Amino acid sequence: MVSLRRSLSLIAFALVVLSGFASNGYAAEPIVDAKAKQVWQLLDYVAVDYGGAVANGAVLKASEYAEMQEFAAAAEKQLAELPRTGASAALQAQAARLRSAVADKAEPATVAQLAHGLAGDVLKAYPFPIAPTQLPDLQRGAQLFQAQCAACHGLEGRGDGPAAATLDPKPTALAEHLRARERSLFALHQVISNGVNGTAMASFGALPEDDRWALAFFVGTLPYAEANRSAGAKVWQTSAKAREAIAGLDALTQTSEHALAGRLDADSAKSVTAYLRANPQALAANKPGGISVAKAQLAESVAAVRTGDRMTATKLALSAYLDGFEPVEPALATRDRPLFEKIEAAMVAYRAKVADGNAEQVQASAQALQHLLDEADKALAPSENDAAAAFIGALTILLREGLEALLVVVAMVAFLKKAERQDVLVYVHAGWVAALAAGGVTWAVATYLVGVSGASRELTEGFSSLFAAIVLLGVGMWMHQKSVAGRWQVYLKEKMSAALSQRAAWFLFSLAFIAVYREVFETVLFYAALWTEGNGWPLLAGLAAGMAILGVIAAILLRTSAKLPIGKFFAASSLLVAVLAVVLAGKGIAGLQEAGWVHTSPVAFPRIDILGIRPTLQTLLAQLTVLVAVAIAFMVNTRSTAPTPKGV
Repeated sequence: MVSLRRSLSLIAFALVVLSGFASNGYAAEPIVDAKAKQVWQLLDYVAVDYGGAVANGAVLKASEYAEMQEFAAAAEKQLAELPRTGASAALQAQAARLRSAVADKAEPATVAQLAHGLAGDVLKAYPFPIAPTQLPDLQRGAQLFQAQCAACHGLEGRGDGPAAATLDPKPTALAEHLRARERSLFALHQVISNGVNGTAMASFGALPEDDRWALAFFVGTLPYAEANRSAGAKVWQTSAKAREAIAGLDALTQTSEHALAGRLDADSAKSVTAYLRANPQALAANKPGGISVAKAQLAESVAAVRTGDRMTATKLALSAYLDGFEPVEPALATRDRPLFEKIEAAMVAYRAKVADGNAEQVQASAQALQHLLDEADKALAPSENDAAAAFIGALTILLREGLEALLVVVAMVAFLKKAERQDVLVYVHAGWVAALAAGGVTWAVATYLVGVSGASRELTEGFSSLFAAIVLLGVGMWMHQKSVAGRWQVYLKEKMSAALSQRAAWFLFSLAFIAVYREVFETVLFYAALWTEGNGWPLLAGLAAGMAILGVIAAILLRTSAKLPIGKFFAASSLLVAVLAVVLAGKGIAGLQEAGWVHTSPVAFPRIDILGIRPTLQTLLAQLTVLVAVAIAFMVNTRSTAPTPKGV
């Protein structure tokens, strides 16, 4: 943390040599990522320090102006050495404009805009991790600073530590606000990670990644006072514009105070920067998992494809969805469902590209997905409509998940009432009640004991859906058989005189339990994800409203089924159960695909959630198989009861 003016210049050229290193058991950093980071840092350096070299078209310091020219040219050269993508030509043109602007001694604001714009486009074209995968521990950062940095930079970061007097160049005064407002947290992280050749600033690359981010965040707080942080907390709570400007952890790590001042006023930018660097947990998307994790895993997946490690790339692509995107799915679905569906489809498409192994197509798919994740970051930012979104989300989730289970249970209850089998009805009621109780236990475990991973969630939904689909397929075929040619009369005469077997009763209990628990499990995890401070009552209100609506639907269905002639009841119930089997078959395969257990082959087909239809070859084939089985069974049932022609 010695003079950043010198540090970044030396780091920029040293990164070529330091393009791959291993620490703490992690694999060496891919060369492409190192080169992309090098270009980014060169551009960041030019954007931040050009103003100290040129003003009003005149050179202030010849040595620093020469550095600016050197780094602008180096960025252009290094860009040309990166793998070609669809964006390469545009990036080269931007780099040429930047080099010309520096040569013409353009205004600092113009050069900064060109450099920052190009740096952002480089990141989009060659994604690499730019944020921690979990919230940084600032207390740990403070401890590391006192142990590793205070001797040179001083206890308060003023560059006045005991060893400072003997150093040349002198340590950077990290608490100096004028220079600190130009630094991003990511730039600090890079200096900490790589050190500065030719100075006393050593590399801290041996520290775990989480520690380096903790240290970067702590150093980022040094230029600000408690008054700044208090003011920032008020701005953050009251200003939608501020929350939109810093929508996620990756935006926070990239954005300097000076850059933020371009979107807010200077005082607000200073206070918000101070508040968020000290309290990154204020960002709504920062949970165990989130958009930042998805972006980081996606960038690492792209890097793995470039090195030919397709297996690792596939695992990282799954992690981007299961550990990153899925935890914020419920919140995003309630705020912007079309965007949620686009991202889910893009995740599927990206995994398919990784499986194909074409690096250019993987790069293009990842770039499109990164843009969508940026939009998700903005959509998930806190807003004045959070309470309404929580209510609507809780209501729609319960109706969507609960209706399928309700239809299965109502069909069983109505059938047993028609058959006057009150002795077996208790097993059905016990099944769905036990499922609700198990859901309560799941909520407690997921909230207070251990987190339910994305893979566990998808596998539970996938296998339970397929089990329910198979059972319902059999039940539907059986009910249709009893609905034709008066077979229901024979069935009732047989079953009215004798109790159902214990095995059959427990079978109905299992079906009721599985049908309800799979939906309760999904609903509980959705509610746990939506539950944040301040929206508890809207969430509970949505839950109550959804339960009331489902209760009304159940009463209507039971009353209607009681009035139906038993033949028509069997026919209607068999059709309903068969449709549910088709729906659950699609959902089951989709769940296994999202967990990485079933290959995904995207096809051009509309997505219809209510019918379980997903635009992949595997889900459509599964549903088609069930549909064909239903059609064949119904045809066989009908033909087997057709009257025999005379003379035969």
